[in-house]
Amino acid sequence: MSKPRASSARHPLTATALALALIGSACAGGAAEEWSSWRGPRNTGESSAVGLVAEWTIDGDNMIWRQPFVGRSTPVVFDGRVCANGRAGSDFTDMRATVACWDAGDGTLRWQHDFNVHNTTVPFARVGWSSVAGDPETGYLYHHGVDGPLVAFDRDGNIVWESRLGEDAGRASGYGGRTQTPVIDGNQVILSVIGANYGEYGAPRHRFFSFDKLTGEVLWVSMPANRPWADANTQGTPVVAEINGRRLMIAGGVDGWVYALAVNTGEKIWEFQLSKRGINVTPVVVGTTVYIAHSEENIDTATMGRVVAIDATGSGDISASGEIWRAEALGIGFASPLYHDGVLYLVDNSSNLIALDATTGDELWQINVGTVGKSSPVYGDGKIYYTEVNGRIYILRPAADGAEIIDTEEIKIPGQDAGLERPAEIYGSPAIGYGRVYVSTEAGIFAFGDPSAPYSGEGLPASSDTATASGSGEAAWLQVVPAEVIAAAGEEISFEVRAFDANGNPLGVQQGASWLLQNISGTIDGSGTFRPTEGENQAGKVIAELGGLSATSRVRAFGSLPWATNFESGAKPPEWMGGGRYQPAEMDGGYVLKKSPSPAGLHRHVIYMGPDSMTGYTVQADLMGSRVRRRRPDLGLINGGYTLELMGNYQRLEVRAWAAELRLVKQFPEAAQVPFEWNEDTWYTMKLRVDVETDFTLVRAKVWERGTPEPEEWTVTVRDPLRIAHGAPGISGYSPVDIFFDNVQVMENQ
Repeated sequence: MSKPRASSARHPLTATALALALIGSACAGGAAEEWSSWRGPRNTGESSAVGLVAEWTIDGDNMIWRQPFVGRSTPVVFDGRVCANGRAGSDFTDMRATVACWDAGDGTLRWQHDFNVHNTTVPFARVGWSSVAGDPETGYLYHHGVDGPLVAFDRDGNIVWESRLGEDAGRASGYGGRTQTPVIDGNQVILSVIGANYGEYGAPRHRFFSFDKLTGEVLWVSMPANRPWADANTQGTPVVAEINGRRLMIAGGVDGWVYALAVNTGEKIWEFQLSKRGINVTPVVVGTTVYIAHSEENIDTATMGRVVAIDATGSGDISASGEIWRAEALGIGFASPLYHDGVLYLVDNSSNLIALDATTGDELWQINVGTVGKSSPVYGDGKIYYTEVNGRIYILRPAADGAEIIDTEEIKIPGQDAGLERPAEIYGSPAIGYGRVYVSTEAGIFAFGDPSAPYSGEGLPASSDTATASGSGEAAWLQVVPAEVIAAAGEEISFEVRAFDANGNPLGVQQGASWLLQNISGTIDGSGTFRPTEGENQAGKVIAELGGLSATSRVRAFGSLPWATNFESGAKPPEWMGGGRYQPAEMDGGYVLKKSPSPAGLHRHVIYMGPDSMTGYTVQADLMGSRVRRRRPDLGLINGGYTLELMGNYQRLEVRAWAAELRLVKQFPEAAQVPFEWNEDTWYTMKLRVDVETDFTLVRAKVWERGTPEPEEWTVTVRDPLRIAHGAPGISGYSPVDIFFDNVQVMENQ
């Protein structure tokens, strides 16, 4: 390792150490600290709990409870509950995502909610990747699934609000499965979203969305980079910290940069270039110092991997000026740093636990703890708790000159035959709450601690530094809320204007704004009530102006069915979500929609033509594929969470909901996969109808050569018992060669 650069920063721990001492004394006196976010109460990976056990066994000593569950991420402990997400089901007939909460004291299941996974290529084994987030103020739990649902649950497991970000925000959902964890701050739920949106956000980029935690309304959207990404997905989670009177959200980007945004507005404050590829590590902020790492190509040396300390008080591009120190050639690609008492603890990709001096970056020691480093270490009561992918849970006692492994427990999954058990995968980190340690694994969720210690499922009140201070002085920033809108035919949308001071602190709702419409037809009155013109599908902006400042909300408005698009205008409908590779092209004296092979990356892309809330409709379009030597495309339509495609190389029709698992094909092989010979450079008409019934969904489709009579019978009929209740219409295409669409229609089922 190269010598770290000299540090000019003072030691950042004094205030934090004092706060921990105060919290620790409160914990000893009764109410115990909770763990409502995946990196703990201060987002540093440390707990102030005392009396934590130094050893335990699955079958006896210090085992409090265990419940069956298949988890992949870190649980949260708050409001007397332990909550986690994961996967459920034993085969293709009932594979699903699941979210559950247990009583933190005795493990009794409080509630469980299952989700039908669809419109994704993420495989079943990677379901449940992100961690849930708890809000101690309301008791709400927030879940972000691999296929894009963002869901708020109340204490009893009822859904308060939900949004499908793939269909309604263009969020990508690729095979890798990395999924971002929500972050709660004040009245917001903030989420990292990677994908292709619409309009000026149409290009694939990394964006951050802020949602009102009570209603799901979008408060702001920020796209801090105009750079394309090198990695298609990352899993890093933002953290929020107070820096010199300004509350910032700090996160690594899919483009290899670290960004700091004003947490209430999304305004970019600074950026720092760290890596040539995406950053998966969640930063740690202590005082005014940001600690973050990666394991990819460095931007200015030939080494792989780096840990840096960044001065978070700057502005603009601080790549050169903001670096306090660096530790070179450390491959910390997935595990997030743990900070405690002046020491930064990190786990590299080979599962070596490394201790660095947080002030200088000098290495203090390292110790091997397994073989695969994915989860993040956690500190509590003088010990480090760490989980390794291959089923092992370690307890270590760190010291100034090294660490001692004082306990190792291995969790296994029994095999079908004796002696064929295997290690249970553990990707999530431990969570410490109410004086106990909780771990979610492939083989269940575990709670261990001292069974003789008094237990109370009451947590300390949320720290006051999680709330945003009230603003003062002149307004420096305006915000229109909601910031992103999907409006239905005849619907009225009420907007309001909020102002913020120069530090991004709120000044409240403002009156007297002037309202304008841009590229969208309708009316808006002086109070900010917008009524889109009925019968039109459109996209544009609502603009508010006040005191020399302005702010916008982006609006997509959809009229009643039927819809019809033939591209003769030479333009793609502005309200369509995603699909930047699809563009109008001239053909035979008119225009069609063309998608060519991607110059790099994946050839498969989709367009969503309406909101996810739609149900009970039929999609129809003309489509054509070309051929170059042995390369042939797949192309088709999307309706209500189901995709129908003409498969070029296989010469068949295939209907699916979950592409990675082909659930329908496995369950109904003769119905969901039908031989269908089709020729290149020939137009066909495809019709896809979905009827949502009480206990099942009926999917029917037919394809015929354009210009010939429509067949009476459906070519494909599938009755899906794992009912998908709604979903957006769309276009799907895998195009190693050119593919074409025309005469796209969406109509109510008759």
